[in-house]
Amino acid sequence: MFVVSLTYKKPIAEVELHFAAHIAYLDEYYAAGTFVASGRKVPRTGGVILAKAESRAALEVILQQDPFCIADVAEFEVIEFVPTKTALGLEQLLEVI
Repeated sequence: MFVVSLTYKKPIAEVELHFAAHIAYLDEYYAAGTFVASGRKVPRTGGVILAKAESRAALEVILQQDPFCIADVAEFEVIEFVPTKTALGLEQLLEVI
């Protein structure tokens, strides 16, 4: 499991030019089962994506397809973790070691 922290590198007006394409990209990877949750940071300095992927390398290939990455309006930090406990209803996120 991975937490992806996006931080905007450009003014929000420039980021918003790529927002519709970014949402379409997110939708594609939600449909594929890769993205589990996502949303804006508060204050609005970037966003966060919770992702499941085969490996960090596989996720990094996916992240390079993000319109925010392609347009160089955001930088990405990837944190890998092993979920061992969840709230009721989120058990599918657990990883068996």
